[in-house]
Amino acid sequence: MRLTDEEQAILSGEFGEVPKIALAHQIKVGDFFGALDFAPVSQAHVMADTESLGEAGVRWLENLAAASDGSGRVRIPTITDPRGTDFTKAKQLRQADWMLELERRAIDAFVKLGVSMTDTCINYQTVLAATRGEHVAFGDTGVVIYSNSVGGARSNFEGGPSALSAGITGRTPRYGFHLDEHRQATLRVRVDWTPETLNDWGALGGVIGRLAGNYWSVPVVEGLERAPTSDELKHFGAAMASFGSIALFHVVGITPEASRLSDVGGEKLQPQRVGRSDIEALRQSYAVDTKVDVVVFSAPQLSLYELRSLAQLCEGRRFRIPLLAVTSPQVKPDSDRFGYTDRIEAAGGTVFSGMCFYQSYAREIAEANGWKRLATNSAKMVNILGGYGYVPMLASMEQCVSAAETGELE
Repeated sequence: MRLTDEEQAILSGEFGEVPKIALAHQIKVGDFFGALDFAPVSQAHVMADTESLGEAGVRWLENLAAASDGSGRVRIPTITDPRGTDFTKAKQLRQADWMLELERRAIDAFVKLGVSMTDTCINYQTVLAATRGEHVAFGDTGVVIYSNSVGGARSNFEGGPSALSAGITGRTPRYGFHLDEHRQATLRVRVDWTPETLNDWGALGGVIGRLAGNYWSVPVVEGLERAPTSDELKHFGAAMASFGSIALFHVVGITPEASRLSDVGGEKLQPQRVGRSDIEALRQSYAVDTKVDVVVFSAPQLSLYELRSLAQLCEGRRFRIPLLAVTSPQVKPDSDRFGYTDRIEAAGGTVFSGMCFYQSYAREIAEANGWKRLATNSAKMVNILGGYGYVPMLASMEQCVSAAETGELE
């Protein structure tokens, strides 16, 4: 890779040991992907859950923080993805003490490095949305696909060490979706039905993700009858990233880089058709039981408007089984202030803050609580949780709330 004078100085240790370690790591990543140089980045977002980090990852963080003499702190705004717990309600999930201690150690190390513990996967709705053409280094797949596609920003899927390194050095290798040529469409999808519910938007994203099938694919979608809302695009993109590892999509006339099909080269591609039957088939592939042990709204974290809708559905109900709603630390205070949290919890639900359900030792808490059959309106969740031993079912928010009341999914 071509290095600037400043980068050469970082690599030689003139800026301290931690920046030297960070840049050396980034050079290895850049060499692997064929990057010619670095792109300056303005924000970084780090996957920080300790279920993924494990003991070895936390010790690596602690060693990095210990090696920092003040010069190793992040030099650009650097924030975190959800944790694996909400400390105020961990016992309700029956999480073990060792899980909480690992979380505390990771937090201490991040804070020493100057990282802001935002604990959110919806920073584009809550903290600071990346804008068109802005080069960033984001880790969470849902964050990357939303920022790339809806915001027009430029990021690859950054692994935890890479995103943290970008925060420390203020740059990232210039490859992949930082380059114009990788942002052109490779798959043209024509839909003949526009979803209305969040679970169906997620299912549509899942269908397109499966069609696309790999990280370098860039779907361009046409045929939607209206512009989706932010929450609809959130579920659509998160599921597409989960089912297909997709980091960027375009929607003709809606997303910023595709005012016309020709803007992203889509006119050269033969369209593949996706209809309501495809979406229903994906949903039905998870509807294997009617009994439900737990209802979860998570992945991505809920916006204030999603919590408002959930609170309205909880009015006058009393739940027989646990209903868990997960939001960000930025949204939770407003949910409390507007009374949404009280209304959800009056029905027997629980609102968690700053965590992600599937990153919260989901297998262990399932065993501790006797949970097996899980209902959710998140297509991303159902795609992931089968690997954690659950029987996940995809349904609308309304159906999920009814299931919490009756213990059955209609």
